[in-house]
Amino acid sequence: MATARTRPDPRKLTDDELELFRAFHLMRRGFDRTLDAQLQHDDGISISELEVLMALVRSPGRRLRVRDLVDITGWEKSRVSHQVTRMVSRGLVERQECAEDRRAMWIHLTGEGRRVVVRALPKHSATIRRILFDALTSDQQDALLGIARTMNTAISDEDCPQQDDCDD
Repeated sequence: MATARTRPDPRKLTDDELELFRAFHLMRRGFDRTLDAQLQHDDGISISELEVLMALVRSPGRRLRVRDLVDITGWEKSRVSHQVTRMVSRGLVERQECAEDRRAMWIHLTGEGRRVVVRALPKHSATIRRILFDALTSDQQDALLGIARTMNTAISDEDCPQQDDCDD
């Protein structure tokens, strides 16, 4: 049984923990940068723009309210608003009045936004396949899926440390 003296200090990472953290951090950031660079190079859009476009493509009527985009992306409302403003100026989305709620606006996918998604997805999917699926064995993919689910649960638990906070 571990004693207080033999347990690691929870405020300090061990050398092995630091190595794992650095490798994970480098992998996560590198994956994001690679996907963003591919989209920028091939299609002139950012990964953030694709995330908004994909949310709209998947939604009924190809439109969502800002608050729905906040929920889907996990971004702050101000980030969603700024992103949408940039995308409106590029003709990828448009704002429309919401008859059901005058305080809200619909964010609607334009024809150009849809064309961008249709053009971008095959190359984007191929990049994901090369980096994630082709680089890992089937067993490694299964292990990574389990790890991702476990970490997502831990992250969710951090976001809602007390159940009462998450019930509202």
